[in-house]
This record gives sequence, structure tokens and C-alpha cells, in this order.
Amino acid sequence: MITAKRTTLTIGTRGSTLARWQTDWVSARLTAAWPDLACSIKLFQTSGDKILDKPLPEIGGKGLFTEELEDALRSGEIDLAVHSLKDLPIEPAPGLMLGAIGEREDARDVLISRQHHTLANLPQGARVGTSSLRRAAQLLATRPDLQILPLRGNVDTRIRKALSGAGEYDAIVLAAAGVLRLGFSSSIAEYLSFAVMLPAPGQGALAVQCRATDEATRALLQPIDHAPTRSAITAERAFLEGLGGGCSAPVAAYAQAAVGGQQSMISLTGLVASTDGQHVIRVSNLGVDSSALGNELAQQALVQGARELLA
Repeated sequence: MITAKRTTLTIGTRGSTLARWQTDWVSARLTAAWPDLACSIKLFQTSGDKILDKPLPEIGGKGLFTEELEDALRSGEIDLAVHSLKDLPIEPAPGLMLGAIGEREDARDVLISRQHHTLANLPQGARVGTSSLRRAAQLLATRPDLQILPLRGNVDTRIRKALSGAGEYDAIVLAAAGVLRLGFSSSIAEYLSFAVMLPAPGQGALAVQCRATDEATRALLQPIDHAPTRSAITAERAFLEGLGGGCSAPVAAYAQAAVGGQQSMISLTGLVASTDGQHVIRVSNLGVDSSALGNELAQQALVQGARELLA
């Protein structure tokens, strides 16, 4: 039986509506598991929140959303940091660890369109908003006629742009998880299948970071750590790491418990594409060891030509 050895936690988070929702979710589940625990929340503005006029690969990538929070963790200013797991760099953060991975929400991407068009019936040459190279490449692989336009900002801001009468975009693509968590499901025109749009590694899952040496906090996090999600995410991130870590080329991966197989088996599909969507490498397999499976598929993708696409 786990025994709580501390009664207060300070949780750090970005200030966006989605980041606050995620942090409130973690706080609520911790206090439900530990009724004597009090959680306070401290807001941070990260570099990624401040620079909204450029695509992430141009300004430094995923670490822009995590660095300030990680520094606050190391200094003891906060006890936990909550992130969208897909925003966490693959490289280990010195002194920190993933204390919990929350149960995953829907990992798919969704299309949002003012006219409620699906991907198949968008007009020829339609303007689709996304600053994700992964999404852009897979959209162009299916619809090479589309115009891909940059789109940054919080989820609610991006949805407003998509539905605006100004008509800057005919559609946008977002992660289903954020749209559902914020109550915008009625805006979804289509859930994109994994055959059309494979997600980013870790998409739909929440990461809770803590100090690696903070055993008391690690014990508090155990009840909210979701083992099946952790196993799937480990495979997806191992695929990305096997390709070279924080590469800026279009890379996607999705893992889940193998349907109809043994409970311990994991099914993983990985993808590497050219930015124009003309070359797509897709690999998949089953395995028991998540990390080994992810690395195995990364090596298969490299042999099939991913090295050239990543270069």
C-alpha cells in the first residue's frame, strides 16, 4: 500500500486554456486519491507561447514549451510540471523523470471546417491550416492539391480562426484530444483515420514530470499513472528516438495493445514522410518490449529510405 508522506504540491503549467484543463485534471485525480493533499497551481509563459508567428522547427522545436517549467522543477519552485506528452523532447531532462502518464484521450487528428467539409470533399486547392510538418505531409499525400497555410496559437484561438467568416482557412487540422477536452466536439467535421493521418508520438496523453530524487512525490503520482498508456507511449517515443530523436522531418507513430492478442503484446505503426507528402514510409509490427519494438521499426524505416528523408 502506498503511503503519502507530504500534504502539499505545487504544480506548474502553461497558461493556455488546454494546459489549465490538463493541470486541473491531474490535480483533481491526485486529491481524489489523496484526500488530505492540497494542490496549488503556478502559471508559466514559455518561449513557445511567446513566439507565435513562426513554425516550431524554425525557432527551436518542442523544448520551447517545456524549458521554463523544467527549470522551475529543478530549482524547487514547483513540485510537478504538466505537459501534453507530444510536446516533451525525446532527450532525457537532467534530474527529472516522467512520474506519471495519464490515461490517453483519443489520439486521432480531426478536421475542422466552417462548411463542415470532410478531407475528401474539400474544394480543389482548399486552404488548410497547420504548422505541423507531420500533418502537412500526410494531408498532401492524400490531397496534393491542398494549400497548406501556417497556423499557430491556442486550440480555442485556432478553432475561432477556422470558423471565422473572414475565410482565411477552408479547414484546419488539430489533435482530437485538445478539441474534446475543451468541449468543441460539435466543431469537428471529420475524425481522420490512422490510415490517413498517423498521430505524433505521445499525442493525446498527459505527462507529469517530477524530480527524479523526490520519492515522496513519485509515490503520490502512482495512482494516476496509466500503465497501458505508458507502454504505448514508450514504443512511440522509442521509434522517434531510433530515427535520431528530435528530428524536424515529418514523423508519426501510434501504438496500442494488440487487438485479439496477448495482453502484453503491443502493436506499433510508425511513419516517416517527405515534407511534400510524395514519399511516405510506413512500418508496423507487434512486440512485447515497447522500447525494443520502437527501435526495431525505426531501423526498418531507415533501411527503407527514411535516412534520406530525415536528412
